Amino acid sequence: MKQQGLVLVLALLVLMSLTILGVSAVSSSLMQNKMAVSMEKQLVAFDAAEAAIAGVVFEAEDPVVLNDAAMMDPISEARQGNAIDLVNQELSCFDVENWTNRQLTSTGLTAGTVHQAAGNYANLPATDSWSRTAYVGQEACLGSSNVIGGSNISCHVFLVKGCGQVAGQSFAIANTLKAAVFAPSGQ
Repeated sequence: MKQQGLVLVLALLVLMSLTILGVSAVSSSLMQNKMAVSMEKQLVAFDAAEAAIAGVVFEAEDPVVLNDAAMMDPISEARQGNAIDLVNQELSCFDVENWTNRQLTSTGLTAGTVHQAAGNYANLPATDSWSRTAYVGQEACLGSSNVIGGSNISCHVFLVKGCGQVAGQSFAIANTLKAAVFAPSGQ
């Protein structure tokens, strides 16, 4: 009789151990799923930020925009504003007043368009993609002395920040491109 009680106790211990292992496996699986979803949202936001930078470059090289007096590409528009003071100012994704703004939507990039329409970059999940462009100032063009020796050419330097944000997230993913454009000095 004593052995039958011992078997019951051992069976309950094995059953409890299996239950703990099962709960642990489910908990670990749920945590890994949450991490994967978070990583996917960050990657979608990063893609949106990269697309926003590409949109500024696309628009700045678009011959239709460059030759139409009614439109201004983001680089030229940023050059018309005040230069950014990198010591005291930040080129922020959320500063809509001080910098040149562009929005990239699911319609993509279209020649002859200043990309300022409202809308999502992607719908599943809902993702926004936008850029901020700021003029930094004039600098000597590094490595250009052999090409432009003695001329009055300088590099006009710009910062382009691409931003992406998935709806419902409190953060935006950003990437920054430093661009230099050859131009006559003092202009």
